[in-house]
Amino acid sequence: MLLGMSREGKCEGGSAAERLFAGLRSGDARALARAASLVEDRAAEAGELLALCQAAVADGERALRIGITGPPGAGKSTLMNALSREFAGRGQRVGIVAVDPSSAFTGGAILGDRIRLAETDAVYMRSMATRGHLGGLAAATRDVLTVIEASGRDVLLIETTGVGQGEIEVVRLADVVAVVLVPGMGDGVQALKAGVLEIADVYVLNKADREGIDRLEQEMQAMLGLGSATDTRPVLRTVATTGEGVAALAEALENAPRRTMPGLLSGLPLQQTPVLDHLGIAVESIEAALALYGALGVPLLGTETIAQEQVRVAMLGLGLGPRTSRIELLEPTEADSAVGRFLAKRGPGLHHIALRVKDLADVMAQLTSHGVRLVTDEIQTGAGGHRYVFIHPSSANGVLMELVEEARG
Repeated sequence: MLLGMSREGKCEGGSAAERLFAGLRSGDARALARAASLVEDRAAEAGELLALCQAAVADGERALRIGITGPPGAGKSTLMNALSREFAGRGQRVGIVAVDPSSAFTGGAILGDRIRLAETDAVYMRSMATRGHLGGLAAATRDVLTVIEASGRDVLLIETTGVGQGEIEVVRLADVVAVVLVPGMGDGVQALKAGVLEIADVYVLNKADREGIDRLEQEMQAMLGLGSATDTRPVLRTVATTGEGVAALAEALENAPRRTMPGLLSGLPLQQTPVLDHLGIAVESIEAALALYGALGVPLLGTETIAQEQVRVAMLGLGLGPRTSRIELLEPTEADSAVGRFLAKRGPGLHHIALRVKDLADVMAQLTSHGVRLVTDEIQTGAGGHRYVFIHPSSANGVLMELVEEARG
């Protein structure tokens, strides 16, 4: 069932969250900053605001999320500043989330990044404090990224704190991860190898004008050769302070394969193997679409209007038995609904696929442990009491995917 997709707020009227959402969607930098603060602080309006942003992200073109991580002193902030200028120079709008250590006195971010990073009309920067959260990020990083993405950014840069071997949480939020290293680390490369180095899609050897850069590159190439003869991940040199190598790095990040889902459910018990529950197909008229399925002998199980989703639904049965599949026809009741916008943009066609699982909470835990993005982190309840959650298209090869829990009883 198509659920969780809310209509965009209007500039006039509506709740405070809807007005703020309309402001950030229109490009108002102050509205974006206010929205990010509300979500980070878990304010009363945060839930409604975040739901609007999640729906906008799921229903539209999405940003390329680039994680920048590595040990302290590697020059991550300076490199991010150079990357943001490079992307902005190509006409792209950039959002930055830079995670800093927390002040021992105020609990806020130690804003070292504000010294190195400059905001422009094309670049929005948000500094966040870890507030004791481990893994190199802040607890609210995911939600703040969603708000910034909903404002229409093309590229999101996510900088972690200076991290060590086990601090790899950025892999759960980014499409592509760059690990930044510098000459003179000595045995530091070996210390990092068992953890953070393994998550890289691109290796960046920053401060390449320093002595020892040749040795560092040789060590990295040797490490990749030991891991696999077919490991072709790029190893690039940069000098972030001058911009040397930054254009090539931007190209490599844009062209690197994005992280996707294949194999992520392989660790589930056999009884948890998903089966196809239904295919959601957006149509302009259910009645017109039913002519085809009637001719094929596919039975109509029933129709229903979901008022909160502004959609009319017809469910068709394929086969017999409790674990058979279905087709869900989705006809918008309002042009501004999620399905209505889908039809206006892409025309009739496949809107989403739904997989049925036995225990939804277990599957969600498995997915999030592998870095899969969900549209929401909470299990939703739909028509008939069924429980569901949506996987973000960025983690499902561009397809909106729904997980539906098998009925209990």
